[in-house]
Amino acid sequence: MQDIHATAIVHSRAELGRDVTVGPYSIIGPDVKIGDGTWIGAHAIVEGRTTIGSNCRIFHGAALGSVPQDLKYRGETSFVRVGDDTTIREYATVHLACMEGESTDVGDGCLLMAYVHVAHNCKVGSHVIMANAVTLAGHVEIHDFATLGGLTPVHQFVRIGAYAFVGGGSRVPKDVPPFTKCAGNPLELAGINSLGLERHGFDEERRQALKRAYRILFRSGLNTSQALERLRTTFDGTNEDVQTLVRFVETSERGIHT
Repeated sequence: MQDIHATAIVHSRAELGRDVTVGPYSIIGPDVKIGDGTWIGAHAIVEGRTTIGSNCRIFHGAALGSVPQDLKYRGETSFVRVGDDTTIREYATVHLACMEGESTDVGDGCLLMAYVHVAHNCKVGSHVIMANAVTLAGHVEIHDFATLGGLTPVHQFVRIGAYAFVGGGSRVPKDVPPFTKCAGNPLELAGINSLGLERHGFDEERRQALKRAYRILFRSGLNTSQALERLRTTFDGTNEDVQTLVRFVETSERGIHT
């Protein structure tokens, strides 16, 4: 059974699933779809062509589906998509994509804390945590299980790899490799995210292989091409974690933090 507060404004064309709650003074636009069991608090705005999955929690003052803060946008048909079981805290913003038919995506099981900004065309994976006031510029990619500390700005087109950890207050102008931890201004890598990997079930053997790969790639004195070739020779394509690291570095366009 839906629970729509008397002061909320829900457009007649909006599609709300079972057991959706919409709190006081919240506004739900005509092209919005909200999955079963999702809870929306007070004074939230969900507009544009926005789809929210099941069992999400959208807190006070959050704004999803607003037009992008990009002067190139001319009203093209674009989207916001949020997965299941994601929590979006107070005053966070997730904007529509620029360019016809494209989307800004947030995956399943994410936590976006207060004042997080996800700009146009960003791709946020699943189980990502972004602490207070993390700010993503346009076209940023955050891969699964990454964690970003508070007050961290991320430059447009940057990628942050799976299971990476970025310390709070760090400016991120280049790609952050998967499985690593980094912090500071200028940003510097500080090894493998060992504690995070352990918490996510990586056993000692997997962690040790990644530590070995990290040393070859970032601490051996080899250039990137030489280090990648050494990794291919050393691990012979049999370690999927290392292959993930190799593919990430090979496909980087903005360059990799070291």
